[in-house]
Amino acid sequence: MTYGVRQFQLTLMHRMRDLNSDRVQQALTDLRASRAEEGAAHSQWTRRTFYAKGLSPYRSALGEPSYRGEHALGAVTCDIVRWALPYWPGLEFEVMVGPDRRVWNQWFVRPAGDKKVSLAGLRPWTCVIGDVCASFAGARQGEGAAPQQWTVDFVHDGRPYQARFVYGLLQSVAG
Repeated sequence: MTYGVRQFQLTLMHRMRDLNSDRVQQALTDLRASRAEEGAAHSQWTRRTFYAKGLSPYRSALGEPSYRGEHALGAVTCDIVRWALPYWPGLEFEVMVGPDRRVWNQWFVRPAGDKKVSLAGLRPWTCVIGDVCASFAGARQGEGAAPQQWTVDFVHDGRPYQARFVYGLLQSVAG
């Protein structure tokens, strides 16, 4: 089985199922994909990344990136590489590679810069962590319950909320 953009998108959805199974099921319907295809894509990706490190699995699956740049983290400079994925227009999947050539982080970002959104505008799969942090003063990022999961705690009109993310993409908001 070839592994390309479609399979990579299904791989991302496999982890998103943990927090937003209804949305993943809708996406599978949209893509005319089965749950078995989603699982097979995830398994194939897991094997690929076990044997090939760094950016090579991403480049092999996704082709040439839409963006390449650098990001300084203190005294360390990391490479930033992004790909546009058709199922999430307006967002890009970003991979941060450290000086050791290993992947340090991977998540969705808004390439044009973070967008301010209202509480009602926090809809699953349309916002990234940066959007929530830019929209609510004092928002604080935290780790989620599993790999590639994050939380952002924030207050709106005196009420506490928690936004949950997978690969940096909003899955749900509770308050």
